[in-house]
Amino acid sequence: MDYSIRMATLDDVDAIVSIMPRLADFNIPKNRNPDHLWQGDVNMLHEWANGQRNDMAVCVACTANGVAGVAMLSMRKELLSAEPSAHLEVLALEKSAEGHGIATALMDEVDRLAKDRGAKSITLHVFANNTKARALYERKGFEGELIRCIKHLT
Repeated sequence: MDYSIRMATLDDVDAIVSIMPRLADFNIPKNRNPDHLWQGDVNMLHEWANGQRNDMAVCVACTANGVAGVAMLSMRKELLSAEPSAHLEVLALEKSAEGHGIATALMDEVDRLAKDRGAKSITLHVFANNTKARALYERKGFEGELIRCIKHLT
């Protein structure tokens, strides 16, 4: 599959939004609503599109059929050291784009964007049972560091 990676434009927003539900395309925990895994990211994308998030970078993978993947990065201080850091907010692909190296290429672009903006590290959140995503992140050099625990009160 031929593709290219570029910075997103406002014309890409609808296509990016259409990919966002893929963020919940795994065996999500039983007490979670799949829509909650991506709706906040859509809101963040719209804030970026409206010029309210100049701390963000959004890049897309494009094929002959249009936008096939997206990565959204925000700049923030690292949780413990307060050094400049970046946070991978979103990495999502259309189903048909899986297995072609597109996620890896988007991750390489995220690395470049973070370094260009002075980040000393990149963080991300991933569900423990999202094994496919975790495997990619581990291949790209991410290490587990904190464990977030939750107890649902019913």
